[in-house]
Amino acid sequence: MQPIVVAYTLTMAMLTPASGWLADRFGTRRVYFAAILIFVMGSMLLPIGRLAVLCSVSGEHYVSALAFISVAGQLGPIAGPTLGGWFVQAITWHWIFLINVPIGVSGLYAVQRLLPAHGKTQAPPFDFVGCGLLPLSMIAFSLVVDAPVPTHAAAWSAALFALAAVSALAYIPHAKRRRNPLFKLSLFGEPNFSVGLIGNLVCRIGSSAVPFLVPLLLQLQLGYTPLHSGLMMLPAALAGTVAKRWIAPLVRRYGYDLFLLVNTLIVGSSIVAFASISRGTPLIVEIAILAVFGAANSMQFAAMNSVTLKGLSHEDAGSGNSLFSMVQMLAIGLGVSLGGGLVNLFAAQWGSAALGFRLSFVCVGAITLMSACVFRRLDSAPVVRAPASQGAGR
Repeated sequence: MQPIVVAYTLTMAMLTPASGWLADRFGTRRVYFAAILIFVMGSMLLPIGRLAVLCSVSGEHYVSALAFISVAGQLGPIAGPTLGGWFVQAITWHWIFLINVPIGVSGLYAVQRLLPAHGKTQAPPFDFVGCGLLPLSMIAFSLVVDAPVPTHAAAWSAALFALAAVSALAYIPHAKRRRNPLFKLSLFGEPNFSVGLIGNLVCRIGSSAVPFLVPLLLQLQLGYTPLHSGLMMLPAALAGTVAKRWIAPLVRRYGYDLFLLVNTLIVGSSIVAFASISRGTPLIVEIAILAVFGAANSMQFAAMNSVTLKGLSHEDAGSGNSLFSMVQMLAIGLGVSLGGGLVNLFAAQWGSAALGFRLSFVCVGAITLMSACVFRRLDSAPVVRAPASQGAGR
């Protein structure tokens, strides 16, 4: 499973840079429609949905809008694992992909009827060189963790790291010379954008490993069926849905810096707590850990997304959103690679797969906790004060 998931996320990372340019060139609604159509045929969706919201609301309302629309997105994590487990157990695994067809058709209809038509603009020529350098750097860096050639793994990892560094550094003079680069270097002049990118990368490495490791833990170590394993993911998804309404008022009261500092500690600690789950763990304890992680992780994603992007101008929104999405895909790939690699490493070292899972949860949880240090560097901008009529659930 590990290389397949990593390949999927790396493919997303390669295609993501074009999404912002395509939205500017052909219009958000057209590109989003095409993205859903491609998803139906091959399970790939470009990150246009968040861009549509970013272009439609003001910065001070972005966190509320993002939290509100993401409630609908929680239906996937709620129904997906359960429905997928039932398909695998009762029918055939093919249906976990065939179910995309009716859902995608509904999405196509909704896009045509409900999504505002942000018209196409005079987009600059596409930066093919930049689109080659940055994805190459991210892919090489991701493969450093899990070298593609088992023999001489250390040498391969060193070579890949060097390739990643050279590609990233080569983009800087290229972006300075080009009038309209793929990602303007001026994006990093917005302090919270830079801090948000780094914080997202570090935090999501740990939290992205959890959806990969937990079902394996439940099925391989605790003996759960696919359906039972899917049902166990419901507490996290439901708690995440409920917690969405808390994000805006908490951010308005405490600010992004303090909120993300405290919430990151909760997310990291809950990941570490998965190490305590074993065959003798009471069911209520498992549900409680999953619920705490789901609630905190849901708020974490919404807050990290909004603090990273809300300071960008509408002109830079597409470019910044694409770069941000690339970093997200990189973090997911790194999380899966690191999580799976640590399980294999510790299991081989100590001769126990159960201990391998426990130590892996501790390690990825510690990585998430480290991101709290990054979020301390957020600019202490004035706390957003929404109008009184704007409810917490917006």
